[in-house]
Amino acid sequence: MRHEAFILAAAFGYLALLFVVAAWGDRRAEAGRSAIGSPTVYALSIAVYCTAWTFYGSVGRASSQGPHFLLIYLGPTLAMLAAPFVIRKMVRIAARQRITSIADFISARYGKSAGLGAVVALMALITSTPYIALQLKAITVSHAVLVNYPAPADAALDQPSFWIDKSFWVALVLAVFIILFGTRHLDASERHEGMVAAIAVESLVKLVAFLAVGIFVVFVMFNGPGDLFGQVASTPALSQVLGLEQVPGGATGWVGVLILAVLAFLTLPRQFQVLVVENVDETHIDRASWVFPLYLLLINLFVVPIALAGLLLGGDGADPDSFVLTLPLAAGAEALPLLVFIGGLSAATGMMIVETIALSTMVSNQLVMPLLLRFQRLHLSGTGRLAAWLLGIRRVAIVVILLLGYVYHALIGDAYSLVTIGLVSFVGAAQFAPALLVGLYWRGATRAGALWGLGAGFCLWGYTLLLPGFAQSGWLDAALIHQGPLGVGWLKPYALFGLEGWDIYTHALLWSLLANLGLFVGVSLFTRPTALEQTQAALFTEALHPNLPSASLWQGQTTRGELGGLLRRYLGDAAIERVFVDAGDGGDGGDGDSRAASPRLITRAEQALAGSLGNASARVLINSVVRGEALDLASILSILDTTSQTLEYNRRLEQKSAELERASEALRQANDRLRELDRLKDEFIATVSHELRTPLTSIRAFAEILHGDDGLDADRRRHFLDVIVHESQRLSRLIEEILDLARLESGRLTLNPEHLDLAVLAQRSVDAVAQLHRQRGIALAAELGDGPATVTGDADRLEQVIINLLDNAGKFADRHAPEVLIRLERHRNRYRLSVEDNGPGISPEERERVFDKFHQLQHNDDKRGRPRGSGLGLAISRGIVAHLGGRLWADAGPRLGGARLTLELPLAADEPAEAAMNSGH
Repeated sequence: MRHEAFILAAAFGYLALLFVVAAWGDRRAEAGRSAIGSPTVYALSIAVYCTAWTFYGSVGRASSQGPHFLLIYLGPTLAMLAAPFVIRKMVRIAARQRITSIADFISARYGKSAGLGAVVALMALITSTPYIALQLKAITVSHAVLVNYPAPADAALDQPSFWIDKSFWVALVLAVFIILFGTRHLDASERHEGMVAAIAVESLVKLVAFLAVGIFVVFVMFNGPGDLFGQVASTPALSQVLGLEQVPGGATGWVGVLILAVLAFLTLPRQFQVLVVENVDETHIDRASWVFPLYLLLINLFVVPIALAGLLLGGDGADPDSFVLTLPLAAGAEALPLLVFIGGLSAATGMMIVETIALSTMVSNQLVMPLLLRFQRLHLSGTGRLAAWLLGIRRVAIVVILLLGYVYHALIGDAYSLVTIGLVSFVGAAQFAPALLVGLYWRGATRAGALWGLGAGFCLWGYTLLLPGFAQSGWLDAALIHQGPLGVGWLKPYALFGLEGWDIYTHALLWSLLANLGLFVGVSLFTRPTALEQTQAALFTEALHPNLPSASLWQGQTTRGELGGLLRRYLGDAAIERVFVDAGDGGDGGDGDSRAASPRLITRAEQALAGSLGNASARVLINSVVRGEALDLASILSILDTTSQTLEYNRRLEQKSAELERASEALRQANDRLRELDRLKDEFIATVSHELRTPLTSIRAFAEILHGDDGLDADRRRHFLDVIVHESQRLSRLIEEILDLARLESGRLTLNPEHLDLAVLAQRSVDAVAQLHRQRGIALAAELGDGPATVTGDADRLEQVIINLLDNAGKFADRHAPEVLIRLERHRNRYRLSVEDNGPGISPEERERVFDKFHQLQHNDDKRGRPRGSGLGLAISRGIVAHLGGRLWADAGPRLGGARLTLELPLAADEPAEAAMNSGH
């Protein structure tokens, strides 16, 4: 099963399958049916982040440093939270400006500077070399383990000459494959749809392979997680493997590596390629912002179990980076180790394909092309000759890049683990973050600031991480690490300026980014940007503006023939037709066409050149035929300011409209309230007139009888006089109630507050109405408790309120078997006195209205007619209770099932408060 020929055949067969997928994706793209038009495919392509470092190195990291490996995946998860804002902005800029790489992006931001683009490309090439070496190391080590197990893999890796070193031949084979894979056409910004489709497939393969080995280890080699963790817990040497104290540098190291992972995720050349350049629809970012973190969770699900199983079973001499392979090999599995090898091959080749394509594009566009344009003879070259040259340059660059990775692997690859090599590249890529991310939001950033910042950060990265790697490998004196250069202790690379105790990556990140960001901001503040820098700054910082103009709206002039001739020399005849059709201009742009080229055609021509040669070179070439400049900063800002003013004006109009709508609603409610008050006023006057007229009519009628009939007998005369006296008393009470109500509403009701026992007062009120209730057949029950219930109030007024509540309860109790219950209880620091009846109750919508003036309940099934009384009693009672600092409300009776009216008063204070209780309180 593990014959080398069979393994190589499987590996080449897998690579051939990827090539078929890529070719299929490209054919669909050429036919106008994108194979990567799915947000899920986009999310899977972002998973190129999970390289051989993830597949092999995470287990090795977890074995030695516990949960530290998680930081590398928590960082991208946090970065994806900001994807709808940051990454969307970068994608939109890249689409408008035809960005081809991270070097092209930074160059375009700072005035399409060729020099800055070259610096970024060179830095990307150097910082990515260790990462490519990591993948070569992972492929060769995993192949050696698979072929030689159980013999050590080290012997198979020690080769005396490079021509028999498997790593060298792996690099060459991958170079050929990547040349076939990603350099079949020149226009890099037209996207490598076939490559992205193949990367998505690779992401699925490596995920399935890692989950398969994890399930095998946990559920076949052990009887589930409980068994595995139980054995770990019973092994003292492994009890602290997953402790936070294992994290290098403690809390500082934890935070430092987390920040590093966030920045590297956005700045690694391969990540920028798949996140930004290869994005076909910015709406795909929304799904990717949760699908990609879910992928990271799944591929790391079994890292800790595999690491613990390897430590339990692997012995002291086992290589933790190889646990993913050695565990199924040790268990005697046959097919699984080959699947794991293919998964690791997917993880490594996926990274190398995208990385080398991105780097080769940078080398050709930012390093070689600006040099070629200095030769006048190239401007006179034949049709499309330069396009063929550039394709050749990119193919050579791919070979050189992979050989550089091999050289780094051969020189110092054994000095570092897989994760360590990866983190060296992470810190190097993080140097692009200030120029890239700050430039998206700060218009004042300049090209000079970016150059100084990048240079300082790159130098400190090389000094604090790259040089120590060569020293550890024996290529430099090891005293550099332990004593510093020339014995200067405060210049030790791992403890620069005396900063000791930190993990080496956080230490390097701190000093490099501090110098980078400090010089970037400082120099930007003291340098003046060019007009083109200002224009590009406006286009980048306002990229999400709803009315942003096109990337290069030219104001200059040229002929269609000159523009067509430029495109023909550099891109070929096919590009001319595409550009003129896309711009909406008929004709083929022949040399004799003297018609003026439209600004749209000039813009489209520059975009086509930028997609193949980079923004800086496209700018130079367009300037060579166009007389005039692109839309300047003032014009850009004028468009943005006009649009912003319009948006602000619309926003203010909407705000004013909302305010007017709220004011109209308030006026409508006020008008309805006035109408209601007017209605209540009319009702009040009519009710008062009726209530006053009724006793007055009776008094007048009986008085006229007595005055006009002297012959009445004594009994009838006495009866008539009794009626007159009764109606006079009724009239007097009504007038007094109206006066009380007026005093309440004007705040002039006079109260005489004193300490009193509410229980005694309630009992006195019960005694006052008991006889009347007996006459009506009402069963009156009182539950007033034994102890005193001391409150502060006016005895007469409170007795008036209680009698009114008892009288109302008697009126509305059940007609056949009326019952009334008065109950006193304490509730926290208050006393509650409730009066409940067994009548039909009060509906929820009527429970507040019963306290309105002259409002009287009428039940549909109530045959007793209009209730007796004026309808002012409850309104007056609530006013009195409120003036005494209490509450009065109605609800459903829990005991008798009818209505319940409850008054609540606070407990009396220790000292009388007569001074505080007057008519105004």
